[in-house]
Amino acid sequence: MPSPSKRFDAIGAPWQIDTADPLDPEVFAAIQRRIEQFDRTYSRFRDDSLVSRIARTPGSYPFPPDAPPLFELYRRLYDATAGAMSPLVGRALEELGYDRTYSLQPTATRTRVPDWHEAISWNGSELTTLTPAVLDVGAAGKGYLVDLVAEVLAEHGVRSATVDASGDLLHRGDGELRVALEHPLDTSKAIGVVTVSNEAICASAPNRRAWAGLHHILDARTGLPTDRIIATWAIAPTALEADGLATALFFADPASLAEEFDCQWVRMLSTGRVEHSPGFTGELFL
Repeated sequence: MPSPSKRFDAIGAPWQIDTADPLDPEVFAAIQRRIEQFDRTYSRFRDDSLVSRIARTPGSYPFPPDAPPLFELYRRLYDATAGAMSPLVGRALEELGYDRTYSLQPTATRTRVPDWHEAISWNGSELTTLTPAVLDVGAAGKGYLVDLVAEVLAEHGVRSATVDASGDLLHRGDGELRVALEHPLDTSKAIGVVTVSNEAICASAPNRRAWAGLHHILDARTGLPTDRIIATWAIAPTALEADGLATALFFADPASLAEEFDCQWVRMLSTGRVEHSPGFTGELFL
């Protein structure tokens, strides 16, 4: 019999949690509280979030205990991509129309994305903004939240589960899971399949958030959407790493990422060519 599924919407995306037994209402309530806590800290789409307060008033701000892994990954990937992947692209996204009202109407303003060292300082628990900064952690944040939801499940004794947040998927427990790699130009097709077991797979593609010839995957060095890569997939021990790497694959040499991170990867170029990591264990159809 198929596993019981709990479906719900969170942080602007459909989620699904599959477990061996139906999810207890108290456990689901704890998951909802954890998601709300995360959103209240990191969302740039709500006025009461910590990120929105930072955007309004530069200064020093303590972050919750969950922050260090997220900021440390961003710093590593900022360096690995020569500054292309940055949490400081929030204002550029707003100017392109991906703002808190989802206007999808680009403005005439183009503000340079500030250099990490110019704009922020992170000491392991507190973020200091040196200039006005609109943070956007969407390139790795949803994956990290998947990990945090899995932690809530484990804390309540649910150790075998699959958490799927619309392209960011984490498998924990017995068995394995076959995952299709969706074709970015035809969502009714797959370019391959991969099997995951006690690991995460995350996908990224511009087609999911595209408007007026633009999309949400920005090169922080230019403040503009990238166009050479049209889809990426990364498999890593955690969804935080897999999500961050899926974005970094739009900008960095995959071989250099693989030297630093325990991962497998696939990416599709705008020419239709498909590249993958050496020893990739999945099956590709193209």
